[in-house]
Amino acid sequence: MKTVVSVIATVALAFFLAFINSGCTENERAKYLGGSVTHNIPKGKKLITATWKDADLWVLTRVMGEDEYPETYEFKEVSSFGILEGTVTLIESK
Repeated sequence: MKTVVSVIATVALAFFLAFINSGCTENERAKYLGGSVTHNIPKGKKLITATWKDADLWVLTRVMGEDEYPETYEFKEVSSFGILEGTVTLIESK
């Protein structure tokens, strides 16, 4: 009997997690569930800053100068308990 209950609980949990995961955008998974997301900054733009507004990631950019080179930025959450830590990678290009 314990085995049947355990199997049912495992299947129910798997369906629940699949349902939650399918209803989330990449941004929501990165912010709330500890996933990772990569965004490409438009060509010729330089990152100034990025911030969250609810589940939306706002990115402030400026025109990249002729003497500047594209860079990659990684924002990594460091949570109090070390779980569900998200990562956002922003990639510039010339």
